[in-house]
Amino acid sequence: MLHKTQGIVLNHLKYGDTSLISTIYTSTHGRKTFLVQGVYKRKSRFHPTFFQPLSLLDLEIYIQPRRELQRIKEISIDHPFQHLPFDTTKSAIALFLSEILYKTLREEESNLQLFNYLYHSIQFFDINTEGSANFHLLFLINLTRYLGFYPIDNFSDTNSLFDSLNGKFFPYLTSQQSESDRLTSVWMHRLLNTSFDNLGSLTMNHQIRNDLLRLLIEFYSLHLEGLGIVKSHSVLQSVFEE
Repeated sequence: MLHKTQGIVLNHLKYGDTSLISTIYTSTHGRKTFLVQGVYKRKSRFHPTFFQPLSLLDLEIYIQPRRELQRIKEISIDHPFQHLPFDTTKSAIALFLSEILYKTLREEESNLQLFNYLYHSIQFFDINTEGSANFHLLFLINLTRYLGFYPIDNFSDTNSLFDSLNGKFFPYLTSQQSESDRLTSVWMHRLLNTSFDNLGSLTMNHQIRNDLLRLLIEFYSLHLEGLGIVKSHSVLQSVFEE
């Protein structure tokens, strides 16, 4: 059957000399994988740039149940990016987030609340110029609302250390816990009380940002099976350390 839908590109890889396989999170059918033939031919209707990380698309798609690879009839860019492809930091963040989403979004059914969160957050990320270096941190925290393991913000003077396994703050007690752990936990608490509109007010250095990201990846790994090694993590770290 033919369906009209919006989509967010999670991943693509070249298939043969002229084609590619792309995984797209759609508004109507959740995660779907498409074989797109002839993309790298000179006169192709589907340009490879359509399938860059987090591209926001309008699609007409053929869906056949039990078929692993679906087909695309028509495709166009729904939100042409203004800054994301041309900004080194934003491009690295987009690559990282697309890998996280590729590994975490598995359902092949519609989830409009989740889709709308992703879609509008990516639009905001592209357009906004304030605090974009911290976007991925808040994005990952907010995403846990939809994945079912949003942290409990019980932070206080006594509960000042974030525990990834339990998803809440505990007393700072043992000798194994460093001042760096406590500082990262403080920033975790701040992020839990921040909106995208206020990201520009968070002034953190690259060390704090990288420590927070490591904490969040640990948090995801403990609560989601199959996350594994996030390959783009090291790329993102190197971008922030430049």
